[in-house]
Amino acid sequence: MEAEARYTYVGAAVLALLAALVAGVLWLARIGDEATRASYAIHFERQSLSGLQVGAPVTLRGIRVGSVEDYSLAAGEADRVRVVVRIDRRVPVRTTTAAIVTRNLVTGIADIALVQQDPPGPLLTAATAGETYPVIAEGRSDLDELAGRVNQVGELAYDVLSSIDQLLKPENRKAVMDTVDNLRILTAGLNQRLAALDRTLELGGRAAASIAAAADRLGATAEVATEVTGRTGEQVERTLAQAERVLEEARLALARVTATAEAVGQQAHAAAGRIESTAAGVDDQLGAALAELRLTMEAATRVVDRLREPRAALFGPGPAQLGPGEGKP
Repeated sequence: MEAEARYTYVGAAVLALLAALVAGVLWLARIGDEATRASYAIHFERQSLSGLQVGAPVTLRGIRVGSVEDYSLAAGEADRVRVVVRIDRRVPVRTTTAAIVTRNLVTGIADIALVQQDPPGPLLTAATAGETYPVIAEGRSDLDELAGRVNQVGELAYDVLSSIDQLLKPENRKAVMDTVDNLRILTAGLNQRLAALDRTLELGGRAAASIAAAADRLGATAEVATEVTGRTGEQVERTLAQAERVLEEARLALARVTATAEAVGQQAHAAAGRIESTAAGVDDQLGAALAELRLTMEAATRVVDRLREPRAALFGPGPAQLGPGEGKP
């Protein structure tokens, strides 16, 4: 009995030591994991987490940098899922980093991919209010965008089908058939007018050829006109140059004539003054000469009268020739 009791104690002690050893190993592993990894929280609201499991990889540019540690529904918000991830501390998680859910289309297994957006922000270290860990923002995956576009295409297709169904109702079917009949009649009329249209096109081609020929002649005429214009322009330039020279000569001649006229005016003014003074002296001399001429004429008259009567000239005037108060000598 005592041997069995000792064995029992020894077994219990060995089990206790093994349990302590396992606990120590786990504790050391946790301490090491805490030293090399950091925990972050991600709140997913728009993306589906189908296929995401605990331990799923967290990647950055295709490289595994962490894993999913836990996920749960957020308290009070049924559309939000809180996912806790542990990421290598050497990975720079920034405030502009976003998390998206990627999924293998064959297996359906999902993982989380981190996307670094530009421009990069500061490192994410602080936790938000009411959260234990720093929160990585939720991004938008390409699959979600594709699904959204597919939904838009589906809605558009539904609208188109609804419009077609509305068009094919009995009350609209007759209107469509009438439209088709009218198109058939219109097509027949157009076929009948094709011949006239062909003739019109042929006449148009001829007219275009005539217009092209006229354009060629007009181009030749324009070239001749250009040459004539060039020659005329040269002649006009030479004429203008000659006219400018003649105008300059006329201007110089006018200046000389003006100077000559001023000189002649001055000389005429001086000559007029001299003529006026000379006329005054001639007038005085002429007056004296006229007086002497009058006296001379009177004397000559008396001499002539005496010569008419020689007797009187020799013996003196007769009584009839004596003037008043004169006596015979």
